[in-house]
Amino acid sequence: MKFNFLFTAALLTLSVACSKLEPTPSAAPAVTTTAADVSAAGFPEGFETGTKTAYTTGSVTFSSGSWTLNDALVGNTTADAKTGSQSVRVRNVGTVGMNFNTTTGAGIVTVGHAVYGTDASSQWELWASQNSGNSYVKVGSTITSSSATLSTASFSVNLSGSVRLQIRKISGGTNRINIDNVTVEQYGSGGGTTPPATGSKKFLFDGSHGELAGNADWVLDVNSGVASRYPSPAQSGITSTTPETYWTGAISAWGVALAKQGHTVEQLPAGTVISYGNTANPQDLSYYSVFVVDEPNTIFTAAEKTAILRFVQNGGGLFMISDHDISDRNNDGYDSPDIWNDLMQNNSVQANPFGFSVNLDNIVENSSNVRTGTNPILNGSQGAVSQLSFHNGATMTLNPTANSTVQGLIWRSSATQGNNLAMAASSTFGSGRVVIIGDSSPADDGTGSPGNTVYDGWGENVSHPRLHLNASLWLAKLQ
Repeated sequence: MKFNFLFTAALLTLSVACSKLEPTPSAAPAVTTTAADVSAAGFPEGFETGTKTAYTTGSVTFSSGSWTLNDALVGNTTADAKTGSQSVRVRNVGTVGMNFNTTTGAGIVTVGHAVYGTDASSQWELWASQNSGNSYVKVGSTITSSSATLSTASFSVNLSGSVRLQIRKISGGTNRINIDNVTVEQYGSGGGTTPPATGSKKFLFDGSHGELAGNADWVLDVNSGVASRYPSPAQSGITSTTPETYWTGAISAWGVALAKQGHTVEQLPAGTVISYGNTANPQDLSYYSVFVVDEPNTIFTAAEKTAILRFVQNGGGLFMISDHDISDRNNDGYDSPDIWNDLMQNNSVQANPFGFSVNLDNIVENSSNVRTGTNPILNGSQGAVSQLSFHNGATMTLNPTANSTVQGLIWRSSATQGNNLAMAASSTFGSGRVVIIGDSSPADDGTGSPGNTVYDGWGENVSHPRLHLNASLWLAKLQ
């Protein structure tokens, strides 16, 4: 066990300041539609047909239909970021918009984006219309394009009926961006809107171990500075079109998505303890199917470690999320890699029960080095997972000798699919299940409680919500 308070004051200051303030640094590969997706007619759109060589406003017919390009053209030079031979290039405050409707609505929408050549960064937004373009509403967060390699932005549009979309460049002046690989899923076809199986499960999200320390915001909802047991407003008011801003925590999108599927979510507030088998505790782990702990910042007590391990051993699901080395947000000498390793190495139940440990590293990269096959976490009811982006996270080392069920799910791009440098992993222990992801950024939905600055990793690419929701349902034994 290391003690971060022995590091220099400069490093401590850095660890508090590094609370996911890092810009999106890495390029995500274009997402291809999988068998699990139900695409709207004509999509995905790769802009491979059609020609337009001038920025003047005009319409172009692509494979999906007619699009209006305003201050935009079809680019096919070596400086145009693209998959295939063409993409759309936009400058100033240009727009790229559909002149047709998808008649089956729009669920998850993804857009490939990059800066053109060596141009500086620009920002853009996705807008949607349900009245054939007479009026539009903004969908999701404002996206910044800063890399010359295509990244994928994901939006939960979730609109039924006839829908048309428009991409609006809003900043950057004459700096240009490229747009490519637009995918549109039919409304209700996935993305957290369709229940995968019968039976409602209860999910408990921990808020009792410093998940709000410093600039952290790893809870569903914050009321008067506390992650209260029941998020507010009541989840009974959630419908298929409820936005994740219904609650104020930075992982509210996760909770809202589970509630849309008919599951129940609660939080364990600060000042409470984790117990298992204590019927006097109304939030005893025995009352829940899955326990989610996103980047704990205070160490578990001996009794809490026993409770967590017995809960899993007797059939519960544990979702563990770590962060990078030297991320001690409350300066108590422990960061989340320390805390998770302490749980697994220093407990009264079993040493190394899950067959993995968290490495003391700090990784920034997007990886598409994903396990192949029929794994339900990577190819579950919520769609196929094709990538995972870390913005300062930690990897795991796997130890099949300690637990033969452990398996990596996603590895660093440079790693072989073995026991080292796993970015996400799973295992079973007793009759329960465990999943770990080494970074809190992918679950961050970009809208936290007042005073905190967070970034939209949940919407960064379509794989992040799929990974977290598939894993949640697997832990609950629904897939």
